[in-house]
Amino acid sequence: MSDTTAAATKWTLDPTHSEVQFKIKHLVISTVTGSFNTFAGTLESNSDDDFDNAKVEFSLDVDSINTNQEQRDAHLRGEDFFDSAKFPHIKFESTSFVKTSGNEYKVTGNLTVKDVTKPVTLEAEYGGSAVDFYGNHKAGFEVIGKINRKEFGLTWGAVTEAGAIVVGEDVKLLFNVQFAKQA
Repeated sequence: MSDTTAAATKWTLDPTHSEVQFKIKHLVISTVTGSFNTFAGTLESNSDDDFDNAKVEFSLDVDSINTNQEQRDAHLRGEDFFDSAKFPHIKFESTSFVKTSGNEYKVTGNLTVKDVTKPVTLEAEYGGSAVDFYGNHKAGFEVIGKINRKEFGLTWGAVTEAGAIVVGEDVKLLFNVQFAKQA
């Protein structure tokens, strides 16, 4: 008896052609943009160009946070926020990856920040695939979403003398990621 189930296509995140950014309100009047510079991920799909029902796992190194201001980055790595000494990684594992139309997908999964795991839903746009100069088959996605930081234990807050909130609660996420197909 032969197995008619097709083998899954495995992909690995290419960190040199990917970026992970976040945006959060500061003093409610402007937005601070930051990034994480060290991350890894895998994707498993049923084919080379259809990602419906794909599975994705993603992890980023909290110590790689970068908001272009070292004092702020040190504060974010510390106990008031991420506490990277105890919780060095932020992790995401998909529970569903559903095509909504054309190249658009809805990705739902469990996000773990510190010791809190909660379901989140992200929007993913498949940018297409191509073969690079070295013969590697690549697939690209832009992933966006929004989370409330306080729901993940990032509860530090302060108010200025004038009553302005120093850090907003909603965090916008923007990932531009490229995956390389594995042989």
